[in-house]
Amino acid sequence: MNVVSVFCDMRGGDRIQSAMFSYLSPETRVRPEHPLRAIRVMVDSALREMSPLFDEMYSEVGRPSVAPEKLLRAQLLQMLYSVRSERLLMEEIDYSVLFRWFVGMNLDEPVWDVTVFTKNRDRLLEHNVAQVFFAQVWQQADEHFTVDGTLLEACASLKSFQKKGTARHDDPDDPGNPTVNFHGEERSNDTHESTTDVDAQLARKGRGKEAKLSYCGNLLIENGNGLIANTELLQANGTAERDAALLMIEQIPGEQRITVGADKGYDTRDFVAECRQLNATPQVSQNTKRRGGSAIDARTTRHAGYKISQQKRKRIEECFGWLKTIALLRKLRHRGIFKVGWIFTFAATAYNLVRMRKLLTPVVQSA
Repeated sequence: MNVVSVFCDMRGGDRIQSAMFSYLSPETRVRPEHPLRAIRVMVDSALREMSPLFDEMYSEVGRPSVAPEKLLRAQLLQMLYSVRSERLLMEEIDYSVLFRWFVGMNLDEPVWDVTVFTKNRDRLLEHNVAQVFFAQVWQQADEHFTVDGTLLEACASLKSFQKKGTARHDDPDDPGNPTVNFHGEERSNDTHESTTDVDAQLARKGRGKEAKLSYCGNLLIENGNGLIANTELLQANGTAERDAALLMIEQIPGEQRITVGADKGYDTRDFVAECRQLNATPQVSQNTKRRGGSAIDARTTRHAGYKISQQKRKRIEECFGWLKTIALLRKLRHRGIFKVGWIFTFAATAYNLVRMRKLLTPVVQSA
């Protein structure tokens, strides 16, 4: 037998798949060490606690709706796998055994139409399900926290930012995407608003940066494990970050004194005084260049915990980076402060699930 015939015998056959039945369930197709398995356990535990809330959301008569548990699991997949649209999400669930297993669908179960998915998702928005789901996932408290905020670009262009009370006049010679020349025109949030998303505000990250229609997304994280403890989404104005920080600090459970780290943008006398009123020690980075000097003095900076807090506060940037890149929140796909806030909180829940899985992995391996 020559070498050529040996290679021909070793070659696998190109058989066309023709079997009609499969005896393997999705459960057996997902490997035991897959990252989604640990996340699925935590998600199912939180959803069981939310069952009474789901019962109140639906009527006792009429046709059965899509299970809210499946809707939330599907929404999580969109965040975890950076699926850019709900239409593509339905397509991914349709042919992916892994996605069907995580959602809880059989292999022969039809996938929902994208409009059905969106309408049922809106029902979850009305009952503040994202906030309850977030609270169920995050059940531990710490006494050291960090706050910060970031701009999220709204789903609206600068062309839609027009004077309030004026009707929109489209150019018949340039339909669909008319040319708009706003150079030299003074525009502000007091005199203009977006015709696409009225809640979006014109804001910029800093001096010399371009202004964009944005929202202000704010996080409160606990320094021990880097988990997100609370979220707050406000309109992007000059005081949104500090206002949101005070709201989140006020909602921290317990009466023990806590510490809150933050960057120089929070170094104002009003913010520092309000933090102390809320039984929180403001370990804010000193802004020595501001007029009147820093509001943080040696009573705070002399302690070793202040230096530790300044090191730990940088971990919040990891949360913002994940939300903007993986959860695709750098450029929003939803409009209105209520819906954007819902998605922002839900994305923070997805981050906590991923983070908690990583924290639990060493414990599982050692056991």
